[in-house]
Amino acid sequence: MSNQHKPPDTVRLLHELRHNDALQHQPVAEGGLDPQLALLRAWQAQRLAQTYADLLDEPASRPALRFFLSDLYAARDFSQRDHDIERIHSFLGQVLPAQTLHVLTEIITLNRLTTALDHDLCEVLVRQLGVTSVITTAQYAEGYRLCANYDARVCQIDLITTVLARVGAGSHRPVVGLAMKLAQLPAKQAGWGELYDGLKRGYAAFKQLRDVMAFVGTIAERERRILDQLYAGDADPFI
Repeated sequence: MSNQHKPPDTVRLLHELRHNDALQHQPVAEGGLDPQLALLRAWQAQRLAQTYADLLDEPASRPALRFFLSDLYAARDFSQRDHDIERIHSFLGQVLPAQTLHVLTEIITLNRLTTALDHDLCEVLVRQLGVTSVITTAQYAEGYRLCANYDARVCQIDLITTVLARVGAGSHRPVVGLAMKLAQLPAKQAGWGELYDGLKRGYAAFKQLRDVMAFVGTIAERERRILDQLYAGDADPFI
């Protein structure tokens, strides 16, 4: 068996995590989200829950949809998670399959893009449309159009579906499950528990899906349709 396919040695991994200065866990001071940004993300999270109420009602798809709403798009500060991924990225190549490493990279890219888009939309809603403590559907839709970033929104949807598809595919690969089990003790004892738990939630949720691509396709189709309806000025773009 080549070194590339040997399972990682948990004792060696733990020693390296504890004694390699470059891999020491660094807590990030999370100041929380700006109140206006938190308001926007809470509104968007509620919209997503309504758009995918049918998937939330299905026992098989409910965990995957909840992972999407809580770990990929939520009114949360993901600074610690993203910082952890960036610091430990090269080391994770020794522990996790390449597909899982790609997922982590794409999650960071998605979160950075989403944060930039949300900041732009929040700025328009507050400064141009006078939003304070409540966002209406009409205000949201107008703010969306005023941002004039259709191509970036398409890219965001593509990234979301790519991440979901990769997590779904990985959840059914035995090598990923083995790597996750072996990495659990070293990750948690070395202070990387939040990052590990997020990955574990994602793979466990998607493992319950009977048809990953149908799930991903549903999200892609609805989000592209909603995007087009928002830009077309539909009275109720979220139907």
